[in-house]
Amino acid sequence: MVADAAGTEGFIDVEGKTLHYSMLGQGHNGEPMVFLHEGLGSVELWRSFPPDVVERVGRPGLSYSRYGNGWSTPLTEPRNPDYMHHEALEVLPRVLDSLIEGPPILVGHSDGASIALVHAGAGYPVQQLVLIAPHIFVEDETIESIAAIRAGFEGSDMKEKMRKYHTEPETTFYGWADIWLSPEFRAWNIEEYLTGVTCPTLLVQGREDEYGTDRQLDVIEERVDAPTERVTIESAGHSPHLTHPEPVARAIAEFMDRHR
Repeated sequence: MVADAAGTEGFIDVEGKTLHYSMLGQGHNGEPMVFLHEGLGSVELWRSFPPDVVERVGRPGLSYSRYGNGWSTPLTEPRNPDYMHHEALEVLPRVLDSLIEGPPILVGHSDGASIALVHAGAGYPVQQLVLIAPHIFVEDETIESIAAIRAGFEGSDMKEKMRKYHTEPETTFYGWADIWLSPEFRAWNIEEYLTGVTCPTLLVQGREDEYGTDRQLDVIEERVDAPTERVTIESAGHSPHLTHPEPVARAIAEFMDRHR
């Protein structure tokens, strides 16, 4: 399947699950950029951001939908509190080994940023990290926002909107919301991986992020033993790369150039 003039789409099998992916900028050279989506994200929900960034920096790219999201295999069981650890330590290495060559530049958003941090902090080779609205521990603000969305899900048009991007939107939504709202997830924390991050790291946060506060970024800056830069996007919420793509893409390109 052709994604666009510069990329192709396909499917790979990982741990008995079929994962949808998109390869971008295949005519470019250099370390590949790998885009890791948020909890309700998918390849298509990144919209034009990955291809735009890949073209801007002149590097190849990869995005894929995790198990339970997009056109990948739908969830068949509730998520466990360590689901992001599993993605970072078991699934992502297999995806990278199958689809790219060389240590990647990981660009993660929300859950995807947390997965990128665990992967890099566990010692896997990573050239650079770009973390958009990362979570490293659970905040009251996050739980309150997710609880509000879950309470109104059935009476909203959110399910129909998600159907354009997910095989089973209801399963995708509750798989994400229910684990975050579960009592056992309140103890979720990935701070132990921060000291293992040794690559340049860019932090991007919307000033009006409804799912997290600057405390997440403060701790990352304190613990990561590598050059760390921080960009705050004014008037942006949890997805600044979608609402304010130009300043986010520019910040990424300039960061990558400084640490080439």
